[in-house]
Amino acid sequence: MASTITVDVAIFGGGVAGLWLLDELRRHGFSGVLLEAGDLGGGQTIASQGILHGGAKYALSGIANRAAQEVRDMPELWRDCLAGRCEPDLSQTRVRSSHCYLWRTGSLASRLGMLGARVGLRVAPQRVEQADRPALLASCPGMVARLDEQVIAPADLLASFLQRNRESILKIDAECGLDFELSAAGVEAIQLLQPITGEPLILRPRRVVLTAGAGNSLLRERLGLPTAVMQRRPLHVALARGALPFFSGHCIDGAETRVTITADVDAAGRVVWQIGGRLAERGVSLDGAELIRFARAELLAVLPGLHLSEAEWASYRIDRAELASAGGRRPDTAQIIQEGNVTTAWPTKLVLAPKLAERIVSQLPPSSLATDACAWLDWPRPKVALAPWEACTSWQRLGEDFSQSEAA
Repeated sequence: MASTITVDVAIFGGGVAGLWLLDELRRHGFSGVLLEAGDLGGGQTIASQGILHGGAKYALSGIANRAAQEVRDMPELWRDCLAGRCEPDLSQTRVRSSHCYLWRTGSLASRLGMLGARVGLRVAPQRVEQADRPALLASCPGMVARLDEQVIAPADLLASFLQRNRESILKIDAECGLDFELSAAGVEAIQLLQPITGEPLILRPRRVVLTAGAGNSLLRERLGLPTAVMQRRPLHVALARGALPFFSGHCIDGAETRVTITADVDAAGRVVWQIGGRLAERGVSLDGAELIRFARAELLAVLPGLHLSEAEWASYRIDRAELASAGGRRPDTAQIIQEGNVTTAWPTKLVLAPKLAERIVSQLPPSSLATDACAWLDWPRPKVALAPWEACTSWQRLGEDFSQSEAA
């Protein structure tokens, strides 16, 4: 006979949005369970560059728009959590860099963008004098600035939340071990099969929250909800590894970030760069080999004197899943849809996960249920997803025939 557990909230999706929400629920006296079919963070979270944006990249036009205003207070909250000064205590999460650099190309549009990034922000760029520049930026024209936005290791963040809430996180088989009992009010019950033993479990949630990113579409379809409410904006991100400096920064070109670089160290001790920004958006139409050549050309163009002859290259694709917006534009803030007892949520940015969780928890009625309702279950727990550079199995070197004259 199936065991039955009543919970305040059942969460689908173990990325930063679902994990922060689960932690927030339990800290505020609610019972929650998180259900994950793959690895924790296996979609957008582990693929992110880990920058805790304070709004500078959204204010390059000289106007602190809504996107900039939404995130302006978030870096301070994250900083306190990462230092262990407030809950959730994320002090076990590695901070890859305490800051990012901003630098510009030689164009007039680039100069104007650097000025715009200073407008109306809590974390504003601070000019770096020539003598204090990192070696990588010593030859760059014009202003270089330091932006005190931390860069974290997403895998460590996921591991921190798993350690804090392990008893309330369940690995599920979404294809063969998941079913729903639906009513006009939403989800009455979630029927699960233990992935190893096949033993049944029935969850009776008062609220269901979908935080599965791109997976929200399939979940909504299974719940009989329209799927056209969400959009996907794809990225194609380049990776480079080898004898590279450990560096995080944005090259500004007008009101855009031409290239965003973040660094980490892989399991073999090599420095790895994730290369995003506008490059990752334009790279969507390119295959892997084309993107790599484009990425190398861009890096040589914006970082005079950079040596890449020994670097190895790879790439990965990821979709940003969001609430649909007019013209497919990037939403400015975290997004929530409420339909019966089903909430569909998209944080839209890593840094906004706390704000999303706070909004959802603030809408819940008081609870008398035990916060550890699932602690006794003999159930497998998901593991943390591999970082993109650890998951990539195909790396390549570019031939020596590539010359700096190809840089554009």
